[in-house]
Amino acid sequence: MQSDLDYLGDVYIDESALDTEWLMQPTLMVRYCSHSAACKQEVDAAKEQLEICKAKLDRQIRTNPEEYGLKKITEGAVSSAIVENAEHQECQQEYIEAKYEYEMAVAAVRAIDQKKTALENLVRLHSASYFAGPSVPRDLSKEWEAKEKSKKADNKVKISRRKK
Repeated sequence: MQSDLDYLGDVYIDESALDTEWLMQPTLMVRYCSHSAACKQEVDAAKEQLEICKAKLDRQIRTNPEEYGLKKITEGAVSSAIVENAEHQECQQEYIEAKYEYEMAVAAVRAIDQKKTALENLVRLHSASYFAGPSVPRDLSKEWEAKEKSKKADNKVKISRRKK
């Protein structure tokens, strides 16, 4: 697996450098899809090892049931003995961990794909001059004063509603 992946850093968008973000996007997608495929391969290998472990234990238990504390060989007893076996538990844990890594890799691919959508939308906003500054400077003190008056008016309405 690739340890040089930085999930949080790779999904970050520098909105002041959309051109370089777009240049990096295909490379990121290939890296994360490759990582996801490698994780899937590890899940498949871990699952195969788990199945081999089960089959080996099943054969051993059926050959020598007394060694595993069984007096009578039934499907339920054999299955229980397999689940209780330390080797099986270890294989099961490896499978669970591999599956977790794969799910995280799939989530990372979705995040990189989501980054693509965000980049597309940022470019649209940029094209529509969304990020252009206002032509007339804003008077923040007047805007703040108007907002405060609005809040006070809203508070009076709330107070009068309660009194009724």
